[in-house]
Amino acid sequence: MKVLSHIPSWLKNKYLITGVAFLVWIFFFDPKDIPSSINRIDTYNKLQKSEQHLTKLIAETTKDLNLLKTNPRTIEKYARENYMMKKDNEDLFIVKSPSESK
Repeated sequence: MKVLSHIPSWLKNKYLITGVAFLVWIFFFDPKDIPSSINRIDTYNKLQKSEQHLTKLIAETTKDLNLLKTNPRTIEKYARENYMMKKDNEDLFIVKSPSESK
């Protein structure tokens, strides 16, 4: 009992020990602890940004699809740019910038 006599009385308080143990459990070991909550909030924000980006891409793609369905010049432009198609009586020169060749 000599060891216990050197410990201050406020550290022997069972309510304080229980409260500190509870706070440690809540902040570090609980499934809804602080680091996990911060990680979930960060993931949520990234997903929202991704959703906004994908919504913009869908809108652009829908617009391009509508143009491809209705405008013959757009079809020709798309075929020339993406599939390197050409007319019979013309030559095609492909020039790439140095950043694209890497």
